[in-house]
Amino acid sequence: MRYINQLPESAKHDEITQTHRKLQTWVNQNKKGFLRYRNPYEGLRQFPAKFVNCDSDWVTIGAEEELTNTERQEVESHLQTFIPWRKGPFSVFGVDVDSEWQSQRKWQRLVDFLPDMEGKIVADIGCSNGYYMFRMVPHKPKIVIGFEPSVQHYYCFKALNSMAGIENLHIDLLGVEHLSLFPECFDVLFLMGIIYHRSSPVECLRDIFSSLRPGGTLILESQALPGESEIALFPEKTYAKVPGTYFVPTGNCLKNWLKRAGFKDIDIFCQHPMSSIEQRRTDWMSFESYADFTDPADSGKTIEGYPAPDRVFIRARKK
Repeated sequence: MRYINQLPESAKHDEITQTHRKLQTWVNQNKKGFLRYRNPYEGLRQFPAKFVNCDSDWVTIGAEEELTNTERQEVESHLQTFIPWRKGPFSVFGVDVDSEWQSQRKWQRLVDFLPDMEGKIVADIGCSNGYYMFRMVPHKPKIVIGFEPSVQHYYCFKALNSMAGIENLHIDLLGVEHLSLFPECFDVLFLMGIIYHRSSPVECLRDIFSSLRPGGTLILESQALPGESEIALFPEKTYAKVPGTYFVPTGNCLKNWLKRAGFKDIDIFCQHPMSSIEQRRTDWMSFESYADFTDPADSGKTIEGYPAPDRVFIRARKK
């Protein structure tokens, strides 16, 4: 928990520490569900990489020639334990992990709209395996803290960074509901692919607003309804086969949520239709993907008959 001493005085240090210890006690139980991911993490941390590159589409951890064939096979076997790989791509000692999402496309859309992150405190809420955190490294943040309650994703990031050895990247088993422990802490906060899973999205955005320092920036990405209306869809059960989806807003509706939460200088800088080029099955994610979530007779509709999603990117600021 090395990040705690780098947080400003406004952070609730004692409560963060208590929450961290409680979660560590939970995740360190010797039960099958935890050992399934802890064991490959322990195996992969034995292979520190000499070469690391976070400044290209494929996050590269270790060059192929750093390991023997036997060692590389061991690394590949451990990496396969984390299937399905949702975010990426990664190249680990010559083992190419082609994830479900071509996450480099999302990064390419937002990188020109990032605020200055050099020396800043950054949070990535719902960071998954940390692909975007690694991509932040060339921007020289002071620290990046990934909030990730999934045990699978938590250990996957820990495994990757145990090999990469990037000291200003951190992860904790926290969710967006823990943001109240971090008042006025973050200069930049990323919330990507999360807001439509929240049953009270405006309340979530208010918590984010409170956790930003004055002048701080939110980078928000979400699925969205196409069109200019100021409306949101509330699906009966699932949206594009995804349970736990509450409100799917238009871009303008999302802007209104941000205004209600207190944000200023709200800018939709990109919106585009989703497609199976960007989210698809691979050898590292062999389950259903985007092509299975849309109507086979009408790609403009989800399998439930709702409008198929766009993805929308918004930058907003706390004055």
